[in-house]
This record gives sequence, structure tokens and C-alpha cells, in this order.
Amino acid sequence: MTTTDAAGLLAVAREEALLGQSEGGIPIGAALFTTDGELLGRGHNRRVQDGDPSLHAETAAFRAAGRRPHYRDTVMVTTLSPCWYCSGLVRQFAIPRVVIGEATTFSGGHAWLARAGVDITIVNDPHCAALMARFIDEHPELWYEDIGVDPSTVD
Repeated sequence: MTTTDAAGLLAVAREEALLGQSEGGIPIGAALFTTDGELLGRGHNRRVQDGDPSLHAETAAFRAAGRRPHYRDTVMVTTLSPCWYCSGLVRQFAIPRVVIGEATTFSGGHAWLARAGVDITIVNDPHCAALMARFIDEHPELWYEDIGVDPSTVD
């Protein structure tokens, strides 16, 4: 997958992140594609909107894709490095490739996925990084809740 291809797929996830932000949620978006570029499902973090701690962007996109006999021909695209929960989803269903918008503001389980043989592409998209940095600055309490950190332990 070329950087251009990855950036094109990332545009869908970025749209989802902006939609989540417009709803008052955490601006993380994801999409699940076939390796041929067919969009199977898209979604965004809805933890705040739905009061559901399990509704991360990657799980929303995965659920929207529906049931498949296997996921060997798919690519998970996400605006932010996937957390351990979402990294587990990738491993559980043997999704072979993950495209990540940025891993600067948060570095989740992508290194673990790479060691397990998942093809990881980090785009280093400045729009994704700016979106998250701004959100973290404006809503640190929601961010720390989302990543499971007690804010009183943060310097």
C-alpha cells in the first residue's frame, strides 16, 4: 500500500473523527476497507454520546462492517494509534493491516501488532495530530477517561 493510498483511505476516518467532534465526543474516527479499497464500515468514538465505554472508533467501524466469514482481506484505518482494546480486536479477527493517521499524541498497541505480524502504516497526518492535540488541550478530563488514566496522576 502506497502512502497515497493510505492517505486516501484515511480521509474517510478523518471525516468520522470530525463527525464525532461535532457531536461533542472524542474526535477519533475509523473505517474498515477491503484490501481492494471497498469501504465495509465506518464509525467514530461514541463513548461520550452513548455513555458506552466500549464504543471506540475501531469497534464502531468493525460493527458497521457486519459479519464476514474472515477478515484476512481487510484494512483497519484509524485516525489515532489503536488502544489496547482496539488492538485486541485487530488480533482477535486477524485483520492483517492497520493504517494509522498519527501516533504522536497517543501510542497505543501498534508496536505490539507489528510484532505479531500486522502490517502497520503510520501516515503522520498533521490534521489528525492537530485535531487530537487541540481536543486533549481543551478536554483533558475526557481524554484521560478515554485512555483509562487517572488525571490526578498526570504531571
